[in-house]
Amino acid sequence: MQKKIIKVGITVGDINGVGLEVIIKTLRNQQVFANSIPIIYGSAKTISYHKKAINNSDFNFFPIQSADEAKPKKINLINCWPEEVKISLGEQNSTGGKYALKSLECATNDLTTNKIDVLVTAPINKDCVAAAGFEFPGHTEYLAHLSNTDNVLMLMVADELRVAVVTGHVPLKKVPELITKERVESKLRLFIKTLRNDFAIRKPRVAVLGLNPHAGDRGTLGSEELDIINPVVKKLFNEGELVYGSYSSDGFFGSANLKNFDGILSMYHDQGLTGFKSISFDEGVNFTAGLPIVRTSPDHGTAFDIAGRGIASERSFRNAYFLACDIFRMRNLNKEINANPLQPQNTRKK
Repeated sequence: MQKKIIKVGITVGDINGVGLEVIIKTLRNQQVFANSIPIIYGSAKTISYHKKAINNSDFNFFPIQSADEAKPKKINLINCWPEEVKISLGEQNSTGGKYALKSLECATNDLTTNKIDVLVTAPINKDCVAAAGFEFPGHTEYLAHLSNTDNVLMLMVADELRVAVVTGHVPLKKVPELITKERVESKLRLFIKTLRNDFAIRKPRVAVLGLNPHAGDRGTLGSEELDIINPVVKKLFNEGELVYGSYSSDGFFGSANLKNFDGILSMYHDQGLTGFKSISFDEGVNFTAGLPIVRTSPDHGTAFDIAGRGIASERSFRNAYFLACDIFRMRNLNKEINANPLQPQNTRKK
């Protein structure tokens, strides 16, 4: 069966950061064009500014009016704004946020109308987009709102390492009140589902981390493990799921036990992402599980401190691009299998 050519929408992120640099570097890889068509949502003038800043004169793009016009083997560009924009590389301001939002809105409009198949988002700065009128903590919450989806999961991926978080972009002081049996169970079930459906792991093994130091130390350092987390783990284990815990997060990420699991569910943002990034920084991908669409992004931020210097690594963004395509293909394969569960069997004549 011939592979579908996947249309990959790419948002430029904060135009004062490294987003366009890592996009330009990623699209130099010829493997991108084997089974996908990249479509950048931005501005020809903005891209030209960035390619000059990083001294990459070989980067050429093909302007189109609509994603329907996107050409294979080309870097397609949809101009989302006609005006000249003042770019201040390395500066945190509302202008960067404003045009990051224009790019995002333009791309998500095409995503919701099926003009593109997947979305890969370059980094935004939360203060900058908030100053520009963005009402969401980040991409994850915005896309969940557009999809009318309540239960989504921030999932960080680097090869066989997959770390999800029960609570995402919330202040640390609010985390304990959000750790409830219902929330932990819903996130854990969604994690198992996405490991099966999006990553083709038939019987995933999942480690669940505790909330408190030393996973509460039998209640001495907190009771959330005994009262909330462990009962959920036991419930799903009794249903036949391979879930284990709760584990103390400080020791877990540095232990050999890490390799025994297909996924790790952490309780809050920095608990999971600190361990993840210490192992795989510049390689990891942020995947939003639970959405009806496929969206990925690099695991780093806008990196204003190195913007325009030509030294930003594209590895994370490149991995995000290819992972989005892989998950899209896996979902399509699952649809085909579910639509036609009885596959023809090879028979041999006696």
